[in-house]
Amino acid sequence: MIPQYYLSGRWILILIATFGFVCWELAWGINGYAAPELNNSQTLSELYKQAATSSIRTNEDKRADSSRKPIEFLQFTQVRPGMQVLDIATGNGYTTQLLALVVGSTGTVWAQGDQQRAAFIKRLTDHPQPNIVPVIRPFEDPIPNDVSKLDLITNIMNYHNSSYMTVARRVRLNQRLFKALKSGGYLIVIDHSTQTGTDITSAKTLHRIDQAIVLDEIQKAGFRLEQESDFLRNPSDPRNQTYFDMAIPTDKFAFRFVKP
Repeated sequence: MIPQYYLSGRWILILIATFGFVCWELAWGINGYAAPELNNSQTLSELYKQAATSSIRTNEDKRADSSRKPIEFLQFTQVRPGMQVLDIATGNGYTTQLLALVVGSTGTVWAQGDQQRAAFIKRLTDHPQPNIVPVIRPFEDPIPNDVSKLDLITNIMNYHNSSYMTVARRVRLNQRLFKALKSGGYLIVIDHSTQTGTDITSAKTLHRIDQAIVLDEIQKAGFRLEQESDFLRNPSDPRNQTYFDMAIPTDKFAFRFVKP
């Protein structure tokens, strides 16, 4: 005789929740979302390669990889498993997804935008990643109310858009980023460069910015420049055209700032 077991509604819900949690954890490992806890350079190098070659990344992302260099980007950010990260102006989610693949199930990536683009919504619908948290907030105040002590903030190819703000508003933005990071936390700024000495107002039409302006404004907020990288430099770029009119990759500066 086969025994029969009768469970209350409460226990059924507990069993369902437990089963769902186990399946969620398995999905992270099977689909490449899980990240190892070891932080040695060899493990991180492999992790960055796995993130860049993940099957959940879109074909559009992979076509952009030749100019955006995802592995070099991840190496420059020094992102680690378990980190708490804010990606400013997430756009279609190229950077957000890469970061989320690295921080794994023990980390979180808040994806900020003043609105959610259809491509970003589709990305999360096609391949849900529980560690990505969409945040709809204005660019000049991107920090979610309940978030502090971040390990990493990324501002990728977007600082030039701050040219629409007054100097005082840009100062407040950078001060908010400084306050949101923990001591030792990183701010990564990458953008299309323009010719040295170009006024910031030109960023509204060129969609580029003089790197000297970025250095000056962010260091005034209290950040210290830890490293500048040339992995996205292109000396063939005349730096006087809008990036979307270019037939070649633009010349880009890459700064890693640290909060002392």
